[in-house]
Amino acid sequence: MPRYFAFLRAINVGSRTVKMDQLRLLFGSFGFSGVETFIASGNVIFHSAAQDTRKLEVSIARQLETAFGFEVAVFVRSESELRKIVAYKPFPSELLREAKALNVAFLADYPTAKQNVTLHQLKSDIDDFVVHDREMYWLCREKQSDSKFSNAVFEKAVGIKATFRGMATVQKLAAKYCV
Repeated sequence: MPRYFAFLRAINVGSRTVKMDQLRLLFGSFGFSGVETFIASGNVIFHSAAQDTRKLEVSIARQLETAFGFEVAVFVRSESELRKIVAYKPFPSELLREAKALNVAFLADYPTAKQNVTLHQLKSDIDDFVVHDREMYWLCREKQSDSKFSNAVFEKAVGIKATFRGMATVQKLAAKYCV
């Protein structure tokens, strides 16, 4: 059975605290098997016979909203998609060595040409962006707290739901599960 990775937004942020054991039980009750969580920020690994990640996203989001009473944006990627995300090189090595952070935004949709133009207008001396498939890579040359860019800025400007993870976290996930 295929393995999937669900990246949840709005989990363990502010007053929205969700215990990972509760999340694992919920995903099991949704009919998924082999459910695991990876760090307490809404990364869920599971097996499903389903083939359509978009349908999985909608179904999981609906069930989580029912369980929690608030909307949870869900971004599902297959094992092969996660391998490609980690293998993709959005920036030259010298930029990566000098950067303070590299993040991956899992996007709800493929950005349009207009949305890509809007994103690139957000580039600065601190921030650089590359879109590839349904991911956006954010290189931050300084501390992220010095940047004016954030998930909220991205969504407001570009109009696509997203959740961000540090590339190191995504690489650890792939190293553990995509063998």
